[in-house]
Amino acid sequence: MRKQKGFSLIELLIVVAIILIIAAIAIPNLLRARIAANESSAVGSIRTINTSQIAYNSAYPTIGFANGLSMLAGTCTGVVLPTSAGACLIDTTLASGTKSGYTFNTSAAVGATGTVLATYQVWANPLASNTTGVKDFCSVQDAVVRYNSGGTVITGCVGTETPLQ
Repeated sequence: MRKQKGFSLIELLIVVAIILIIAAIAIPNLLRARIAANESSAVGSIRTINTSQIAYNSAYPTIGFANGLSMLAGTCTGVVLPTSAGACLIDTTLASGTKSGYTFNTSAAVGATGTVLATYQVWANPLASNTTGVKDFCSVQDAVVRYNSGGTVITGCVGTETPLQ
């Protein structure tokens, strides 16, 4: 009788089945980890925009807060100096409005003092809900980051959001 070399079909099927079971367990955990990483990045970006808005308001008190991400960004390389139209406070990736699976935006509003933009809102929504993120984030001039996990796209803080702890 000849000695058999290699694996039998049943042995190969068992190995493939084991690999599929491990993949079925690991892939959802990987996706949840990616969502958590995207949400952490979104919170960090909201905090960066908050800090930039406060710095912008300090640098340009006659204007107040910036009324868009482009005013916080700018192309400040070489001899180009920051201006109120491009303050060079955030990077160009964040200024584009999309970063790490989230879209970002900010707007400012005229306060009771007249033309000075006395308040602002910043918000972030996942590009694909339940795929790139689960929570929507927002903040106002108190710099407290808040979230909403209702799945509806937010366009600013309305007062029903939960503060991050």
